[in-house]
Amino acid sequence: MSHIVLITAEIRDLVALRSSCRQLDLSDPVHKTVKLFNDVATGHCVQLPRWRYPVVCDIASGSIRYDNFAGHWGDQSELDRLLQRYAAEKATLEARRQGYTVTEQPLSDGSLKLTVHVGGDA
Repeated sequence: MSHIVLITAEIRDLVALRSSCRQLDLSDPVHKTVKLFNDVATGHCVQLPRWRYPVVCDIASGSIRYDNFAGHWGDQSELDRLLQRYAAEKATLEARRQGYTVTEQPLSDGSLKLTVHVGGDA
């Protein structure tokens, strides 16, 4: 049986965030206060490739703050990749905590297909 799921991204799991960064060859997130262009943000900071300012993840609230000046200071696709990887990591962690196995398949359009195997039949 197949199900389609729509997920609104919040980053609340530091383990999944760290794993996502490693899989994308990014530095581990560092908890600190940083200056964005005209604001200050505190949280776990992830520096994306060719982004002027880091992405700041507040694990407690799930919020994500960043300033890429509508793409002039950072390519939105880099943030999209991080969010996609985080969603896949979080779903995989939760499925494994419940004793399920998970397989991941990258699709030609850049999306990911996760299959959760219930009952151990991988």
